[in-house]
Amino acid sequence: MIELLQGDITKVKADAIVNAANSSLLGGGGVDGAIHRAGGSDILEACRKIRDKQGGCKVGEAVITTAGKLPAKYVIHTVGPVWNNGKSNEEKLLAAAYTNSLQLALDNQVKTIAFPNISTGIYHFPKIKAAEIAISTVRNFLHTTDKIQQVIFVCFDQENYEIYKKIMGS
Repeated sequence: MIELLQGDITKVKADAIVNAANSSLLGGGGVDGAIHRAGGSDILEACRKIRDKQGGCKVGEAVITTAGKLPAKYVIHTVGPVWNNGKSNEEKLLAAAYTNSLQLALDNQVKTIAFPNISTGIYHFPKIKAAEIAISTVRNFLHTTDKIQQVIFVCFDQENYEIYKKIMGS
């Protein structure tokens, strides 16, 4: 039910891939920029419509768009917290980003979903703590439903891959 891969999330064949977005939804660096580049202008256009309607996406929340040219059907954009030494509710906000992404997947009949390592890049969330939150939040959510058949954690770098592998016990 939970799989671990090292690689490029833009190449993963899943019903939905999750984008570690910023609150503007207009693309950025890291995984966000890679998803926008690989998926093409349809994703940006869909994000603009959401932004015009609701003013972006708050930290811990998630929105869904087309996946454009990506092999997935949807992109679920979620905004993880910027690490502030644990003083700004970051752990709860990161868990909410995973939970809200999974709920949106459920609402849209997504059976397979792939997550990047949310908030561990330029947002500087400690990687081990972020992995523990991601894995436990996903496991807890999956206990509440049988509709999501597969969750894939996609680690771009070796360091995150090894952290996830150790925590997952695989």
